[in-house]
Amino acid sequence: MVYYLMVSPGTDKAWDLLQGLDHSVVCKNASVAFDQNSGSYIVPSFCYDFYVNAPDRTITSSDTTGEHILKKYDYFFVHSCLWYLIHVRNIPLSLKLIQPVNIKGGDVFFRGSHALPLENLAQRYGNDKAAFLKKGEEICGALQSYGDASLKLFPFPKIPVFLILWLKDEEYPPRADLLFDSTCEALAPLDIIWSIAMVSLLVML
Repeated sequence: MVYYLMVSPGTDKAWDLLQGLDHSVVCKNASVAFDQNSGSYIVPSFCYDFYVNAPDRTITSSDTTGEHILKKYDYFFVHSCLWYLIHVRNIPLSLKLIQPVNIKGGDVFFRGSHALPLENLAQRYGNDKAAFLKKGEEICGALQSYGDASLKLFPFPKIPVFLILWLKDEEYPPRADLLFDSTCEALAPLDIIWSIAMVSLLVML
């Protein structure tokens, strides 16, 4: 079991906000469960359950891969997880996909230090479609019909991430794209969208 404590002022405020919310409202909006015995929200992410306990200010996972995500990608996962529970709304997906750079303000935000490591994903799997799909299966990715191979991942229940891979051929190098459902603009600000995109790519890598 992993124990995670957030201590920065921003996350302290997030914990305070989460603790003050009605459990039933959070569960409905975020499509998560609440365990009365432990006082924790149960957040499904990829293939793993994460237990978010606001009074104790901890996020834990009983799975070793969940532990790994918390330890290695805490900067992206913890911040976005807390924001998701506090702010996400219960709205249906639009089923229209959008690249992060095409979100309002995204053409400026997703540059420089915020550029997504899509080239790393393309290089990792550009000659190995089977490995891409196998990794996706390990984290409960749903097979899609875009590109040469594609996956629908669920870092959080209401905010799916779509990864599309084009394999290397005689003419073109490998390429990878990451897209969101267009409702992401109404559900999260750019920094949270970036964090969700980053943790999705890092888990695949």
